[in-house]
This record gives sequence, structure tokens and C-alpha cells, in this order.
Amino acid sequence: MLFLNLAVATVMVAITFSIHFAGLVGLTALLRQRGREFRRRTSKMGDTLGQGLGILIVVFSLFALHSLQIWLYAFAYLFVGELHQMETAVYFSTSTFTTVGFGDVILSHKWRMLGVAESMNGFLLISWSTAFLVSLTARVRAFEAKIEGRDD
Repeated sequence: MLFLNLAVATVMVAITFSIHFAGLVGLTALLRQRGREFRRRTSKMGDTLGQGLGILIVVFSLFALHSLQIWLYAFAYLFVGELHQMETAVYFSTSTFTTVGFGDVILSHKWRMLGVAESMNGFLLISWSTAFLVSLTARVRAFEAKIEGRDD
């Protein structure tokens, strides 16, 4: 059973990492492609407000990526027959992915390694999103400093 656990976990990690990678590449491309147009359109609101709106779009996009990944794990728990209700599967997946782990819903001995893998996976994906957001914020600050003629 351990082999099956690890096989399902490996597939889930590969799928969620691929989705996350594609999402971040897509967001980066969108920011580069639409950045100038977006700044031009929002310049009437002020540079800071426009950049803040851009960061909000990224944050909501990252939230959507994580939500998709959580739902995929929920479907995996249903598929392998470990959990039997969608609400319970999504609840368990969310608490596991975010490493909260309330403990009121637990997996059987048979599938607990899949839960551990989701927890590690979620931690890494959330960390990756954090690094992406910090990098984006740093670029915005550097851009502001360049415009204002100061080094930050």
C-alpha cells in the first residue's frame, strides 16, 4: 500500500507543481505584456494605486491557483475512496494543504502518506507563491525608486 500511496502522491505533486509553474509563467507573461497598457490606463488613479491593483490581481490569481490545487487533492481523496463527501474532502484538503491540520478529520492508516505529501506540497507551493509575490513587490519598489530618482 505504501507504493500506491507514494505513486498517487507523486502524480499529485507533479500535477500541482506543473499547474503552479504554468500559472506563474502565465502571470509573469501577462504582467510583462499588459504591464504598460495597465499602467497607462491606471495612471489616472495614480501610480501607487495602479500598482496596488496589479498586485491585487496577482494575489487573487495565486489564491485561485491554490484553490485549484486544493480541489484536485480533494478529488484524489474521493477517487481513492478515502473520503466520501465532497465537503469533507475539500475541508480536509484545505487544512492539510495549508498545514493547519485541525485533526478533526483524519485519513486511515492506508492513505495517511498521501495527506503528508499534500502538506509538504502545499507548504512548498505557498512558499513559492510568497517568493513570487515578494519578487514582484521588490520590482515595483525598484521601479518607483527609479522614477523618483532615488536608490531604495
